[in-house]
Amino acid sequence: MAERIALVTGSLAEPRIRRIAQEIADDRLDPVVVNVGVKVAALMTAEIVERRLKLPAGTDRVLMPGRFRGDLVRLEAYFGRPFARGPEEAADLPDYFGKGRGTLALDRHDVLLFAEIVDATRLSLAELLTRARALRAEGADVIDLGALPDSPFPHLEAAIAALKGEGLKVSVDSFDPQELSRATRAGADYLLSLNETNLSIADEGPAVPVLVPARAGDLPSLVRAVERCEAAGRPFLADPILDPIHLGFTASLLRYAELRRLKPDIAILMGIGNVTELTDADTTGMNALLMGIISELRLNAVLAVQVSPHCRTAVREFDRARREFFAAREAGALPQGFGGGLMALRDRRPFTTTPEEVERLAGSVSDRAFRIEVTQNGIHAYNRDGHHVAQEPFALFPHLKVDSDGAHAFYLGVETGRAEIAYRLGKRYAQDEPLKWGVAGETGGSADEAHRLTFKEPGSTLSRDKKGEGA
Repeated sequence: MAERIALVTGSLAEPRIRRIAQEIADDRLDPVVVNVGVKVAALMTAEIVERRLKLPAGTDRVLMPGRFRGDLVRLEAYFGRPFARGPEEAADLPDYFGKGRGTLALDRHDVLLFAEIVDATRLSLAELLTRARALRAEGADVIDLGALPDSPFPHLEAAIAALKGEGLKVSVDSFDPQELSRATRAGADYLLSLNETNLSIADEGPAVPVLVPARAGDLPSLVRAVERCEAAGRPFLADPILDPIHLGFTASLLRYAELRRLKPDIAILMGIGNVTELTDADTTGMNALLMGIISELRLNAVLAVQVSPHCRTAVREFDRARREFFAAREAGALPQGFGGGLMALRDRRPFTTTPEEVERLAGSVSDRAFRIEVTQNGIHAYNRDGHHVAQEPFALFPHLKVDSDGAHAFYLGVETGRAEIAYRLGKRYAQDEPLKWGVAGETGGSADEAHRLTFKEPGSTLSRDKKGEGA
């Protein structure tokens, strides 16, 4: 028997919700749209819902609008039915009910993430700790201390001790054999990068060597180093080295594939900085493609660098990429619909309403508060005094009649500015909400928190409307 779910809405959104309800109904789901007799159901209080909501017979549970902030526990006690909040955008209802990919847990991955501090020799212990903590918060599993040529690292041992005192895994990346020897004796977890000519350094301490070719592009020398470690029963990572575009990029990809063919069970690392740092392109897309290669070849670790300003979110992007691609591979699916954390500039479904739907909504508005929406034909601003459409804010401003209201003009300028960006790029716009830039736009918090859904506090219009001031 189909589960009957009451989709609570107001008169403005009712036509849209009814259309979606028809699309998602099947033999297991019976969505029934219930208009509570207000224009915007999200602005109701629990008390108003108790007075106005009439549940259809046989209702199993009730879904409130995502922006509804009333007390759900109180409503459950009053109506004797489970209450929940739905997604904030009606267009996301199919995903909510599992008709799309839906919201998936992104708490699993199988790629170890190294994050390099390339100028570690020049930083004080305090600066190193600050940088390392930030990288860990963005998803790094191992902090890589990059030693610069001809730049002494007198505080190497102290740096390793300080980072390990924070519970961090530490690797040291140096071309100086003496620094690598000091690093493993000081308790580093990994050494980057050893080859068949200096592999004996690995015998001096517990650090796991990351093996590279003895000469650029020399895969046989890397295989020999791998086989020496295998014979000794020593753990290791192997890195054929990813080369920059136009300087051997394609050939280096083939080396990774060939090493995996030759050694199907060994641990392999890919350093991505030669591509992300040395290419003028947004790193979200580059990291997605590189993660696709890593996922298909079942590589085990990645070394990310974020030196160039355009790469400043590379670590958190790759953390997100390894989670989304793992979930997609486990599901036997394309990497689509697994959170969209790497969709920074555009959205797959940017427009949640059609121009015709906005026209109908605008015709039913009876107050002065402006509603702003974006459709494929531009930015819509409407209230009881009119409905105006334009492709940039300056064309709208003469129609808004807020010349003498500075605060209102500022608010509408911010919102229509956001709306124009969304319209130009093809992004999702919701009034009173910041534009979403995927994982590239996240600030603060831990990497794990970035993969959870949380309800936000009411936006500025909702806050003011609750006080009766309007937009």
